[in-house]
Amino acid sequence: AEVIIKYGERLDDKKQLDQSHISKSIRTGDFQTDRYFLKGDGVETWEPRFTYHGFQYVSISGDAEIRQVEGRVVYTSFERIGKFSCSDKTLNKLQECTIWSYIGNFTGIPTDCPHREKNGWTGDAQLAAETGLFNFDAGSSYTQWMDSVADCQRPSGQLPGIVPSSGWGFNWGSGPAWDSAFLLIPWYVYLYTGNKSAIETHYDSMKKYVDYCTAMATGFIVSFGLGDWCHVDKERIVDRALTDTGYYYTDALLLTKFALMTGRKDDHEQYYSLAKNIKTAFNRKFYRGDGIYANGEQTALACSIYQGLVEDSEKEKVVAKLAEAVKDNGCRPDFGILGAKYVPRALSDNGHVELAYKLITQPEFPGWAHWLKQGATTLWESWNGDSSLNHIMFGDISAWMYQYLAGITPDPENPGFRHVVIRPRPVSSLEWVRAEYAAPAGTITSAWEKSGGRFRLEVGIPPSTTATVIMPDSSRHEVGSGKYSFTVSINQMF
Repeated sequence: AEVIIKYGERLDDKKQLDQSHISKSIRTGDFQTDRYFLKGDGVETWEPRFTYHGFQYVSISGDAEIRQVEGRVVYTSFERIGKFSCSDKTLNKLQECTIWSYIGNFTGIPTDCPHREKNGWTGDAQLAAETGLFNFDAGSSYTQWMDSVADCQRPSGQLPGIVPSSGWGFNWGSGPAWDSAFLLIPWYVYLYTGNKSAIETHYDSMKKYVDYCTAMATGFIVSFGLGDWCHVDKERIVDRALTDTGYYYTDALLLTKFALMTGRKDDHEQYYSLAKNIKTAFNRKFYRGDGIYANGEQTALACSIYQGLVEDSEKEKVVAKLAEAVKDNGCRPDFGILGAKYVPRALSDNGHVELAYKLITQPEFPGWAHWLKQGATTLWESWNGDSSLNHIMFGDISAWMYQYLAGITPDPENPGFRHVVIRPRPVSSLEWVRAEYAAPAGTITSAWEKSGGRFRLEVGIPPSTTATVIMPDSSRHEVGSGKYSFTVSINQMF
């Protein structure tokens, strides 16, 4: 007798499994379906060994008595090294959803979704990499994947949007926001773990990619591939050239760092000059004056701030325009996956963490918390939920919780958390936050609470590690390994 097992994320109106939204790319054959033929020897136990499935529901049919069904979680076996919790149930649930989406999308390689494609989309991976490195010991897995990225590179320097690639993804689905995974992920791994092997191994290939962008540029402006993908409204997506050129600038700056790290002084000077030219061209093309980039889109403003493209003299104006744009939209996202990383960080880095918190937790459409109201257990691919219900590309919110609410921040001058900056940015409606992170030297802890008109911060610094603790009143404390407690009046904070 045959037992047929099907897997999916939705049920139809008759409470039957519905795979229609994730099976569209299948040309022939069954989608997410296992077929098992009974041997007839009594009780039989079976599980798939050469595939895995993404699902929330399972349909089992056939002439057999099903006595037990067990769901197995399958993902790359890296250890959990970070924990975050707080007094806000919405944030805790979003952290849980992000963790599930992350492990559901890292089986051998970082993927976009565990059902429809299982493809190694580079944009999804780079946007979620800091979340991955805060929560899991994933550095070696990313380093290994960089070898595959290098293997896919064409002699021209061009990269595909998915890695490994069967041959497609080069002329659609790529672009600087995706391709920059080749430089950003090795940088993040170095920043969080201190391991620079991917930078050393692939420096020449990274250089070839930046040179490819230069060949594609017109007046130091690039525009090819994908932009602010999965925007809530396609009519309001920022000009792709803005976000592409922002990543081109970031890549040139990273290459200057990598050149110094690997003893290539001439390259450092060459690409530093390139970065300056890109920044000049970017502002000439996109800055309209009075704090406005492009048409004042949230992504345009936040990209310019986050990527460091705003001139110092104009930064205060641009930050004010970003805060205004978010408020005017009811603290609802008006961006896609690129803005989902830029906007909360640009706000939080510049005195508007309260606004970033409201943006992430507001419960109406569109938004992360709105997904929770619809029953989400993982992060979705689109704001309206019309496609995959398990994507990681909106998942930087977990890294945001560690870095801004708990305040655990890596120091680029001391990679691998040899020195850590602890700078919590509390918000008025949060009563407490607790986070821990297992750095290479040991566990870093940051826990704060508000009580009796006081803000109290407890930090733990591991051996062979130093820390700069910056309190909400801007007071600074330089400490070594050990446990410390700091307090400040809440009146001095808000």
